[in-house]
Amino acid sequence: MIRTLDARRGIDDVVAMLARAPAAVAPEIHRAVDEILAAVRARGDAALCEYTTRFDGWSPASAGDLTLTAADFEAAERAIPADVRTALEYAADRIERYHAAAMPKSWRMTDEHGSVLGQEIRPLDRVGVYVPGGRAAYPSTVLMTVVPARVAGVREIVLVTPAAGGRVEPVVLAAARLAGVTEGYRIGGAQAIAALAYGTARIARVDKIVGPGNIYVALAKARVFGEVGIDMVAGPSEVVVVADATADPDWVASDMLAQAEHDPMARALLVTDAGELIPKVAAALERQLAALPRRAIAADSLRANGALIRVASLDDAVALANRLAPEHLELLVAVPAAVLPRVRHAGAVFLGRHTPEVVGDYVAGPNHVLPTAGTARFASPLGTEDFVKRSSVIEYSPGGLRAAAPHLRTLTRVEGLAGHGNAADLRLRTDGGGTA
Repeated sequence: MIRTLDARRGIDDVVAMLARAPAAVAPEIHRAVDEILAAVRARGDAALCEYTTRFDGWSPASAGDLTLTAADFEAAERAIPADVRTALEYAADRIERYHAAAMPKSWRMTDEHGSVLGQEIRPLDRVGVYVPGGRAAYPSTVLMTVVPARVAGVREIVLVTPAAGGRVEPVVLAAARLAGVTEGYRIGGAQAIAALAYGTARIARVDKIVGPGNIYVALAKARVFGEVGIDMVAGPSEVVVVADATADPDWVASDMLAQAEHDPMARALLVTDAGELIPKVAAALERQLAALPRRAIAADSLRANGALIRVASLDDAVALANRLAPEHLELLVAVPAAVLPRVRHAGAVFLGRHTPEVVGDYVAGPNHVLPTAGTARFASPLGTEDFVKRSSVIEYSPGGLRAAAPHLRTLTRVEGLAGHGNAADLRLRTDGGGTA
């Protein structure tokens, strides 16, 4: 069911075996996305209604039917069971506290000449949040995308989500209201991304689009980048479990299956220096898989993309994890805090026996929108910093300008930009550079 790999002679061959080339996207999908974007840009709400009829199984009588009203959100709140609301509130509170602590701050410094330098943090004005829908409901994604935007100070947070048959799951709308969504629309796919990026008569364009989606959504986000900002183009979910002889094989298997059940393209890997752990985890996977409702999906994932990997040492295990730069990295080892300093590339790191990756998906507080497919080498989790802009602040003193003047003259001369140099020299000639 799942392959076993031996990396005790070196990790390079295993890294090569695990490499996943970028998924080949059929030309017709590229063409379809381009056509949808162009149609929405040209015909706005009319195109949205046409694509909703074609793809979502219901026909809006007018563009007004695409709008989620206050009554829709209120009815959803009433419809969800009390325990669901309590769970949403618990998760939202923890997400808010974490992201408030991580909020970037404005700051100032004063140099030796009395010149003031610094940075101002300002929230984006308007953000679009894409939440997948149709065959499943993802209230956790609503919380993870909307709460950080609200914490960052974004005034307008726009929810778009596909509505199979015109219906959005009440738990999604209840989560949206709790998190702080200010408006919402029953649209999905590339057409929703186009509406957010370009705007229509009904939907004002946004400054940034965040949230996961299918290949059409991912391609559309990539296409509109530059018109608006985007968070990332995410791929299939993945987990790397680094474990030593102290790890419980049943716990390891359960964490691997929690990723494998997402999608046949999901990846779940065990990396261990304990040879005796591998057959125990393999057996536990078989036992647990038999009782898993999504066992067909998980089995395909483990077969195509999973692996149990033996390494010579924990150092090699961490080195392999760094090469893979996984979305989720679990350290199921005796002393995880001793291993953490060697971890260089991971979207989120889960330390110790009582930290299954699932707490990060739902309730821990850090964001579950994470870099995938090795992009943790250069990318970070979604956070409040994704919903703000930084502006540099510079206030020179007269003495600071005098001290800088000879260097400005030299550098502007080297670059052949006399007007640049004159802008400083004029001030110095006019007031003598002032007083320090």
